[in-house]
Amino acid sequence: MTKAKKVVDRLIEIYGQLTWKEDNAFHVLVRTILSQNTNDRNMEIASRNLFSRFQTPEEISKADVGKLATLLRPGGLHNIKARRIIDISKLIAEKYGDLNKVVQKNVDVARADLLSINGIGSKTADCVLLFSGAHNVLPVDTHVFRVAHRLGLAPKNADHEAVKATLESQIPPRKLGSAHSALIAFGREYCRSRRPRCGECPLGDLCEFKSLPSK
Repeated sequence: MTKAKKVVDRLIEIYGQLTWKEDNAFHVLVRTILSQNTNDRNMEIASRNLFSRFQTPEEISKADVGKLATLLRPGGLHNIKARRIIDISKLIAEKYGDLNKVVQKNVDVARADLLSINGIGSKTADCVLLFSGAHNVLPVDTHVFRVAHRLGLAPKNADHEAVKATLESQIPPRKLGSAHSALIAFGREYCRSRRPRCGECPLGDLCEFKSLPSK
């Protein structure tokens, strides 16, 4: 059994299996963008504001950026996110129309299509594939990246793509979604960026970070 699998199995016991799934790929994409640099509560408020007025890429592509930014204000960085969401919506409307058709493709083809859209990065693409396409991928956000390095699950010089490849090769495909959500929950509760709770950590016996100088 790989160390990554040991870690994931223990975290799934603590935080449970991933159960959330959204059928609308475009909504998952927008929610992922809105989740950046904010907490879940503020993201939910911003997304409710947005989807109460707009539903499709076509509708958002025609929206006034100032009005859209007002709807997104609770999520922070509202001006930047409004412009980004409008630009991405225009590209999707022109090139694909229905994003659900994209995520239904082979996972490698679907990921390449998503990454070809300016403004969509690896983590965002993988979130869309996981949460709307039910593909076995593991999105690597800041929490997953930090935890993977601290626990020694990935090489010390591994970038986000290398961390993703390493984890996906060591964790059973059917557990990748749960691994993603559990690693994030663990990163928020225990393995925090500042003042990690090493003394209370349920993974202390598997961790390499606890023996390092405090950061």
